Amino acid sequence: MSERLVTQPFHYTTEVVSAHVPKMKPCIQIAGVRNLEEVQLLLREGVDDIGFPLGPGVKVLDVSEESAVQLIKAIPPPHAAVFITYLGKAREIAEYCSRLGVRKVQLHGAIASSEMRELKVLMPGLFIIRSLVVEKENLVALEKEVEVSQGLVDAFLTDTFDPKAGARGATGKTHDWSVSQRLIQLSKKPVILAGGLTPENVAESILATQPAGVDSHTGVERADGAKDPERVKRFVSEARRAFSLIRNRLQEAP
Repeated sequence: MSERLVTQPFHYTTEVVSAHVPKMKPCIQIAGVRNLEEVQLLLREGVDDIGFPLGPGVKVLDVSEESAVQLIKAIPPPHAAVFITYLGKAREIAEYCSRLGVRKVQLHGAIASSEMRELKVLMPGLFIIRSLVVEKENLVALEKEVEVSQGLVDAFLTDTFDPKAGARGATGKTHDWSVSQRLIQLSKKPVILAGGLTPENVAESILATQPAGVDSHTGVERADGAKDPERVKRFVSEARRAFSLIRNRLQEAP
């Protein structure tokens, strides 16, 4: 069976099979910063993109919308801020993106295909990431979502549903990685892996699924919810190590 690897999920063309080697490094995204010091920590340690969960549906806000605007201004290119939202209406999402000053959005809630299509019309340059939340025995539904949505989005992100908390992401829990692996194989767009990723398991998860990138939120935090410098450092290092192993395998393939 041929190996499948995609390039940097935010500046890429999808490439398949072991004969191709990624031209750009895979993406590491970390969400849930509280202040400028945490933003600077993530940038210093080599995190590519920083996620900001905001608006209706977010169970615990890390920062207010007003504070987020200021933090987003402190993120220089080629790094980017990602607005993580549960909103389902294109116009509301576009208005939020404009107020925040972001060009990337992660759609984490229920949203119709028509709304995603309208969002592209309202903001043609907006990079859209569609979340695929893994629940018990919902692979068929997720496969259908990929097939329906991949012409409307720029990337996907797989995450974990916690039935006890009713939370779709930021659960600190992993899911069956074979589900993510299947979606990565099916999708024509890059897929970012999230859901309970930590410094201890991120390398294993990358080698198991070969995603376009990885995302963490609670997995690099202390008990009080603040970002832990040592855990951030180890997460980035372990992720880069695993992506390098995959790259080397592709380079060595006949």
